Amino acid sequence: MKITRFKTRLVDVPFERPIATAIHQMRSVGCVLLELETDLGLIGESFVFTLNGARLKALHEMLRGFMHQVEGRDPHDVGAIGQAVWDEMNPIGHKGFSIAALTAIDTACWDLIGKAAEQPLHRLFGACRDRVSTYASGGLWLSQSIDDCVSEAAGFIDAGFRAMKIRVGSPGIREDVERVRAIRDAIGPDIELLADANQALTVKQAIRLGRELEAFELSWLEEPVAYQDLRGCAEVRRALATRVAAGETEYTRYGMRDILEARAVDVLMPDLQRIGGLSEMRRSCALAAAHDIPVSTHLFTEHSLCIAGAEPNCISVEHMPWFAPLFNESMEIRDGMIEIPSRPGTGFSFNEEAMRRFELAY
Repeated sequence: MKITRFKTRLVDVPFERPIATAIHQMRSVGCVLLELETDLGLIGESFVFTLNGARLKALHEMLRGFMHQVEGRDPHDVGAIGQAVWDEMNPIGHKGFSIAALTAIDTACWDLIGKAAEQPLHRLFGACRDRVSTYASGGLWLSQSIDDCVSEAAGFIDAGFRAMKIRVGSPGIREDVERVRAIRDAIGPDIELLADANQALTVKQAIRLGRELEAFELSWLEEPVAYQDLRGCAEVRRALATRVAAGETEYTRYGMRDILEARAVDVLMPDLQRIGGLSEMRRSCALAAAHDIPVSTHLFTEHSLCIAGAEPNCISVEHMPWFAPLFNESMEIRDGMIEIPSRPGTGFSFNEEAMRRFELAY
């Protein structure tokens, strides 16, 4: 099998309404879609994105800059392809858009490998489960009123979720406490509740807020301080009874290694785009396992399910509905769990009508 064509498309998927965290203002996700066509008629698919489509053309150019490392190759040589891309990006660095480009190439190659074998990737990787815990992450934004959040939380429970995440990091700690209190009162003690500060707090603020929120039995406090402040994150972790989760903003297994060695987290949260693809995600999960640290994947729910199905220390995946309109298939949620697809490859394929509807000119 040979890759005969490296095809990209740009799309922008709008949200129903603008949303915000403590540090983000968001209205859409702009995506670069990658399709690797082969001489056997199989197509490997993947995508990477930018919030609001900002700098999307720059991401697109970065990805197409590695096209020569892919066309004419057998996707089964995904390790050699990945190493060639890694070596070539040395002058521009192994973070940012260069790693996002590697993610798209690596994931599309693995999708082809699974399709050629007519097997779902979690089976090829060595399956450990057929479904995984998830939490609703597509709501309870800082831009919403408490009443809106309470109503949305009820909707998540009706949809089958048994866990959900609320954003914190308001200008005043009292406001965050009242938001969390209202959601906990609304959902009761048996629904898991997580909180994400989106790096908005200082160490002292995070410790104070974390202690105030301990009464509400949060499953974790996510990204309490700036992602690069590993010493500060470790200090917050030591000060709180609540688990601390982080990792989504760091790159590759080397970034994960730094977090783990700093003892900065109780739960490691790698992001597929920033980690460098499915190959690097598997390495990062193994690294976390060697430190006895569980993993919960960030965003990219559809394409992360194969990792969750093969890595024993992956305790959950973040359910983010942003990219669902792009796919023919939908995620199945029952009793707080997502089914790992049994379809070949990643188990998800791009919807042609949606691609045309959201497509951008370039």
